[in-house]
Amino acid sequence: MADAPILTLDGTSEPPTSATLTLRFDEGTLIVEGLRREGETHLSRLTYDDRIEQCRTRAVAYRRVLGELLRKGWTVVDEARNYETLDWTLYERFDPYDHQTEALEAWEEHERRATIVLPTGSGKTYVAQLALERVERSTLIVVPTIDLMNQWAGVLEESFQETIGMIGGGSHEIEDMTVCTYDSAAMNMEHMGDRFGMLVFDEVHHLPSDFYRQAAEFAIAPYRLGLTATPDRSDGRESDLPELVGPIAYRQSIRDLSGDVLADYEVERLEIGMYPDDYETYRTSRQFYRDFVSDQGIRMSSNQGWTRFLAATNRSERGRKALRAYRTQKRLALVHEAKLEALFDLLVEHREERILIFTNDNDSVYTISEQALIPAITHQTKAKERKEILERFNDGTYRAIVTSKVLNEGVDVPKASIGIVLSGSGSVREHVQRLGRILRRHDGQRATLYELITADTVEQHVSRRRRQHDAYEGD
Repeated sequence: MADAPILTLDGTSEPPTSATLTLRFDEGTLIVEGLRREGETHLSRLTYDDRIEQCRTRAVAYRRVLGELLRKGWTVVDEARNYETLDWTLYERFDPYDHQTEALEAWEEHERRATIVLPTGSGKTYVAQLALERVERSTLIVVPTIDLMNQWAGVLEESFQETIGMIGGGSHEIEDMTVCTYDSAAMNMEHMGDRFGMLVFDEVHHLPSDFYRQAAEFAIAPYRLGLTATPDRSDGRESDLPELVGPIAYRQSIRDLSGDVLADYEVERLEIGMYPDDYETYRTSRQFYRDFVSDQGIRMSSNQGWTRFLAATNRSERGRKALRAYRTQKRLALVHEAKLEALFDLLVEHREERILIFTNDNDSVYTISEQALIPAITHQTKAKERKEILERFNDGTYRAIVTSKVLNEGVDVPKASIGIVLSGSGSVREHVQRLGRILRRHDGQRATLYELITADTVEQHVSRRRRQHDAYEGD
């Protein structure tokens, strides 16, 4: 019987000297040794590398390349794979909710390579644990922050009773089950992309950025799971997720799960007028800033508007005054005396409940923390102090925490039932994430998100923009 033909790069065949191909992992790429001739092939976007006289492609194509070669009848020596088949046992087990079972089955139906969209508090982490148990391969879990890395490592260690590796925040320990930050994964994947058969991307909407996508592109892992509550990105690059991780296979919204899996909730939008002195300062500052922008012919809504404004403010004393005026009117639109008094009234009204207060900037955080004697968490808060604050909040020692953006994403605060948005951006994602922080179901409590809006200011428009989500329908 004649040997199988060697597939050449132009799609033709010729008598082989050997019918065996070899796959190798090389610095985030996959090399296929044994194909001949220069040019390009339609076989999984392989490209001929003149430097080594072999075919090469991105490591993310490993599963597709191997499958196509085997279907074409090749004998393949797989030296790219450096991950283990293991016997994971989930010791911390409970009966999954229907949506968790459905999500897991949808991922299976997409050949264990898909993205799952579930709201905060609905048990995405447990879906991932069930997937890990089924795949039984060396696994890397990629997360956006150090806090989440530590949180995931603790949950996995308790659930699987395994030693969990961590990469990020000064740690670099690789185990069969490892948790890593996006930064560290993107920087190190070209050296460790052959060591994991399963990748889990928590908050997967971060992945398609120019840098972070390397965490997916430079890895051969045939099995992948993306997790997020809000996959959409302002740049539209969520369209890259099917290639990097897998298509959205399952989706449930906050509205779908509230009252059953998540707490019932309501959203109260309170418009608060400034006191006369604050409003006069706001009005004159905004007018001065707007007059300057108009005289300079700057359209702040354009892509270069802010850059042009900053450049113009550096060229004259009037410009510097315009920049100060801009900052003053923005500060007053977000936080002023009447809004702070409304906040303090809500703290008294809900003094028996756990409250999270969100602002748009750290200065406001520290002002509230000082005036109301509430612990603050910002990006400047050390990890040990942050951990202690969250533990005391969850055990009831602290009844409230004030933060800017640190608690928007991922950090577990299960006892929170009241959220107060004192100020924020126009981001839909941010606003939904803040709502998600208070929706963990406990003791039958109903969650309430208060949104404090300054009347007769641009903040009213910002509020309308960030509420363009089905979580706010009917409010």
